[in-house]
Amino acid sequence: MASTSRRSAPAKARSAIPQVSWRDPQPAPIVLVSGPEEICAERATAGIREYLKAEDPSLEVTDLRADDYAPGTLLAVTSPSLFGEPRLVRVSGVERCSDAFLAEAVGYLAQPQEGATVILRHTGASVRGKKLLDAIRAGEGGGIEIACPAIKRDSDRYDFAAGEFSAARKRIAPTALRALVSAFADDLTELGSACQQLIADVPGDIDDRIVERYYGGRVETSAFTVADFAIAGRYGDALLALRHALASGSDPVPLVAAVASKLRTMARVAGSREPSRALAARLGMKDWQVDRARRDLVGWSQVTLGMAIHATARADAEVKGASRDPVFALERMITVIATRAPFAA
Repeated sequence: MASTSRRSAPAKARSAIPQVSWRDPQPAPIVLVSGPEEICAERATAGIREYLKAEDPSLEVTDLRADDYAPGTLLAVTSPSLFGEPRLVRVSGVERCSDAFLAEAVGYLAQPQEGATVILRHTGASVRGKKLLDAIRAGEGGGIEIACPAIKRDSDRYDFAAGEFSAARKRIAPTALRALVSAFADDLTELGSACQQLIADVPGDIDDRIVERYYGGRVETSAFTVADFAIAGRYGDALLALRHALASGSDPVPLVAAVASKLRTMARVAGSREPSRALAARLGMKDWQVDRARRDLVGWSQVTLGMAIHATARADAEVKGASRDPVFALERMITVIATRAPFAA
């Protein structure tokens, strides 16, 4: 039988220690920062450092590599100094740790040094260090865990960006947020940096024009931007966004799919008076998706929504080969949705 690959992520044991959000980190004698999402891990680690530094500016910070470790180092850097300054030790590469580090770290859990905070970063890229992780999660050392799972889906990136602005108490228009997420769809670190730049630079609310001014060079009009404008009844903006998307190389098929997706969500939510959380759980959606669909439904009726869905179904068939002019099919669909009236040739 083949042995377990080192590339396999360790199975996460049931945890007996507090689980703390990376957005609201706090110190503890042992802090396990687990999971592959590096930007979240960096935020968690920086947040703990800021917390400790605010408590005592004399904080001593030491960085160690678990894969290039000199025996005895962990105890040396965590031991109290002559003047008793607090110590923060940041350990990277625990998923590649040496035997020496693993043995000493497991031993350290039995008697953590007073005044020391040890952050252990494990990406989950291998099973290496599982013995240490299991011990921490069993409660040895009085630790906490900050999980940083991968952010891959569009909805998760949207939630990440929305959380950046929410944490800063900054308002951003949904269409502006969608455009920003689309512009940095391939790099979460860049998306986080873009959010922080807007938060720092813009004194008031953030709208589409501000996002365009800052990131117009890389914001390609997304399919969902077209859909947002059309469903909001902004006919001129929707047509301009559609032409911009097509000029940027967008394919008609996903453009129609984005519109259809939003209309389907609106249809599923329409007429229900359940609380957002209950309805989201029943429909297999997230709370924010239900809230967004309810906002989108303002001004719509059963008749106009049915007409929009019919127009979208027709456009879907036409852009997939039933028509020789897919651009006209798209424009007709946008016209029906944005004006909420039958198409007049």
